[in-house]
Amino acid sequence: MTHQSAPLSPILADAGRQIAQLRQVRHLVGQIAGRSAVAGDSALDENARVAVAYDDAMPIVRRRFDALAAETAAWAAAGVAALIAAGRDGEPPKAAAAMLADELDRALARLAVLLRV
Repeated sequence: MTHQSAPLSPILADAGRQIAQLRQVRHLVGQIAGRSAVAGDSALDENARVAVAYDDAMPIVRRRFDALAAETAAWAAAGVAALIAAGRDGEPPKAAAAMLADELDRALARLAVLLRV
């Protein structure tokens, strides 16, 4: 019996899904920061536009998008872990969460610009 494993690299198979996941992290971090966020149909539409733009992009643009999205996901995960650890002792670290949310906003904007969405 043979076993086929998934690729070892966390490279994105679906850019729209990756953007949606990063936006969800951004939403949760924003909540920790005490910000209200409205996500809805416009976010779903933009995720779809990102997916289409990614599919239409040149391979070099896809690789850059993949690298930037993977880098963003890695530091966002580290940031969320730090927020969780800092919040265990009492009040959630709202200022740090706000800074992380702002950085996620900038990263999401860079990803969209990269694909010209």
